[in-house]
Order: sequence, then C-alpha cells, then structure tokens
Amino acid sequence: MADIWGGPLERIDDYRWRIPKSYKSGMRVPGIIYADEKLLKDIRQDRAPEQVANTAFLPGIVNFSLAMPDIHWGYGFCIGGVAATDIKEGGIISPAGVGYDINCGIRLLKTNFQYEEIKDKIRDLVYVLFSDVPSGVGSKGEIRVSEREEREILIKGARWAVEKGYGVREDLECTEEYGALEGADPLAVSGRAYERGKAQQGTLGSGNHFLEIQVIDMVYDREIANEFGLTEGQITLMIHSGSRGFGYQVCDDYTKSMIRCLQKYNIGVPDRQLACAPVDSPEAKAYIGAMRCAANYAWANRQCLMYLTRKVFEKVFGMRWQEMGMYLVYDVCHNIAKFEKYNIRGKEEILCVHRKGATRAFGPGHPALPEKYKKTGQPVIIPGDMGRNSYLLVGTKKAEEETFASTCHGSGRVKSRSAAIRTLDPNRLLRELESKGIVVKASGRGTLVEEAPQAYKDVNEVVGVVHNSGISKKVCRMRPLGVIKG
Repeated sequence: MADIWGGPLERIDDYRWRIPKSYKSGMRVPGIIYADEKLLKDIRQDRAPEQVANTAFLPGIVNFSLAMPDIHWGYGFCIGGVAATDIKEGGIISPAGVGYDINCGIRLLKTNFQYEEIKDKIRDLVYVLFSDVPSGVGSKGEIRVSEREEREILIKGARWAVEKGYGVREDLECTEEYGALEGADPLAVSGRAYERGKAQQGTLGSGNHFLEIQVIDMVYDREIANEFGLTEGQITLMIHSGSRGFGYQVCDDYTKSMIRCLQKYNIGVPDRQLACAPVDSPEAKAYIGAMRCAANYAWANRQCLMYLTRKVFEKVFGMRWQEMGMYLVYDVCHNIAKFEKYNIRGKEEILCVHRKGATRAFGPGHPALPEKYKKTGQPVIIPGDMGRNSYLLVGTKKAEEETFASTCHGSGRVKSRSAAIRTLDPNRLLRELESKGIVVKASGRGTLVEEAPQAYKDVNEVVGVVHNSGISKKVCRMRPLGVIKG
C-alpha cells in the first residue's frame, strides 16, 4: 500500500522521528513524532504528519511541534499533538490545539473487589449502569441546573459537584488541577453554549466516550502499584467523557471568530483551521476564559458520572461505596491548553502548552502534584479500545525535559468512523467481544462499530513506545469486562 503522506521523516532513535524545518518554508521548528517502525507505517497512511508540520508555523512555538504515537488526523492540529508557545516571544493560543471536546478526559476508580468475587455480577452491573447513567447523542441527565448553578459549575468545576453531595473532598485531591482551572470567565461564553450545557451534567455522551468495568491483569511496577493500592485481579472502573455540547459550542464559537485574528495580527499559517491569537490579546483572553469554563464543566461532569457509578454499585451490592473501596485514583484531561513553567534557553519561562489528544505527565516531585503523588509522579491513565487493554502509567522527569510533560492519551484511530460503519458487522463484533468475556451495551449499533477494536491502533504498541522512550512509565494493565458506550 502506497503511503498517503510521503514527506520526510528522519530517524532520531528507535522511538523518535523528525520532520525537518526545511520540509516547508515557514516552519519555525522541526516536527517530532514518537513512534516505532511498526506504528510509523500506520502513521504514513494518514495526513496527520502534515498537520505536525503546519503547527510548526505558529508564532512563538518552542523547540518542536510534537506528536504522540496515537497521532491521527484532526481539526487543524493532529490528534495526539503537543505544542508550547512562549508568551514573551509573541506566543499564541489556538482553539484547534485544544479541540472541540474541551477537557475530554478520563478517571480511574479502584474497588476492593477481586475478579473471582464479582465475575457473575458483571452482566447485571453493565445493564444497571446502562440504565442509570445517561449516554448517547444529546443525552440529558437527571442533574438539572438553573442558570445561576450553571455559572457556579463554570467557576468551581468538580468542587460544585462535591459541595452538592456528589462526592467527597478527597476526590478533588485526586483530580488534575483539583477539578477546576482558575480564571474561568462565564461572561465569555455564548448563550447557545449555556443552553446546550443546561441538561447535560452527569451524562456520558456518545462517540468514544465510555464507562468500563475492568480487571488488572498485569502489574509492571509493584512498588508504585502498592502506593496506589492496586493488585493483580482487582476490579477497577474507567469513566471517559468531556464537556459535552457546552465545550463543543465554546470551541465552535471561537474557532470561527479567531479566523479574523490571522489578518489582524499578521499571522501566516498554511491552514485556516489553525486560527489563533497572541496570548496577551483580547481575543485570546476571551477564549481562555471560555475554555476554562468548559474545562470546569467537564470536571464537574465526570465527578457526577462517578457519583452515579458509585450509586449503581451500591444498588447492586447493597453496600456503601466506601465499604467497596470505590476511591478515585486520578482524573486527567486530554484536550486543554495550560500555562506551565519550563526551562527554555537556560531560563524558566511560562509557556502556553496545547495538548490535543495528549495527557499531562508530570514526574516525581513536581510542585503541581498533591503530596500523595509527589513520590511516584502523576498517574497517567491511557484507555485502549473495548476489545484489548487499558493502562495506568506515571509521568517522568524525562517527559518534563522532552515533551513539555506530555504523553499519549489512548490508542488512536486507524479507521474513520464512516469507514468502520461501512466495513464492520455489529452482530459479528458483539459475538467476538462476548467470546472474550466482554459484555457491551451501546445506545446504537452505529456507535458500536465506530468504536470497534479494528478501528484503533493496538494500545499495547502505543503504550510500549511512550514507556520505552521514557516519557511515561507503566504501572499496570487492565482488561475490559463490561463496557457502556454512548
């Protein structure tokens, strides 16, 4: 099969490949893609490397335009893309570098259950979760909020949910940014975004969002696993969702309005989808305030989803969630822009770090981490597809030095949603999953085939690259038992 992307990729080492600055006139920095030779074949079957090169045109970009091994085509930026801009050097912020599902992210819960104890209850749990946790396109939840409460959510994030009784304070300590970004500006959000967000708190949504019951089937680092209270055979849960229609609308509003900034600020980019504005401009400040609102909405949403999940387990087992040990390990976001300090040219600078389909991966001792994770480094949660595995890793100092403390966020698509629907049979897929002991409930047959394992890269290979390259470190692997898809 001929490559779709035929541009230059220079080998740096076994896990890094460089797109040289000379590839396109106007690139300010080289591009670097993390991959091994096997994954590189899939990557060349997609035009995402061209987006890595295009991102290198952005004003103020520092060091490299980066892509993780789960790279695939996205809007403007590739999914799996990381780019940091220096504010002092005219650095920009771009809505395309965050994405439409602002703070799409994932949280991992542990339990006291071993697989043998509850293996006969998996089907019951899946059916009750599917019944009690709203999912699907345009899904609405029972957690309805007034306009005043919605504004509170945009400021407080997950803290709003905890204050309402949908969790405990310990949940906030185990959430990135403690569940809220400061500086959210509800006045920067459109009326349409408010309308779309009003009824979607505590809803899973559609597409690749999921709720999954898993079992730990491999432990790689027993010392860190012990620190987290995790052992082989233990039941865990993953919740993957984001800011729903609210975040989509925020991105849509600002992606359109920022196109005018390209001319206004004399910014030259090869793709209008990379519309952006200097971080210190009024347009950028408005977007940052609205983006933080959407991020906080997403953290509140995942907190509410965890509350509903705990309630289902209480219903099925007749015990309080605390007795079942259903504590949050961590919550990380995948689509965000953050202001973080890094050593650039021998000086500490504040950079605007875009992570689109990439996970923050702070190493041990980082000041932003809560005390309980300073020794181990930040937990990094990497979901796979519903037929293979997911992983828990930790961040490293090497990630802070090489990738602006970033790593992959999942397995990455190799087949578009429309191609998956055209080529895959939902009945056969269900039989295959059942034969592996995986119970699946989805709100539609289309969603099921869109999210089939065949539509994704093998997460084991993707995680192998980030582990072997040293930008994150494997702790344990989880196997799916029951999956709820939106």
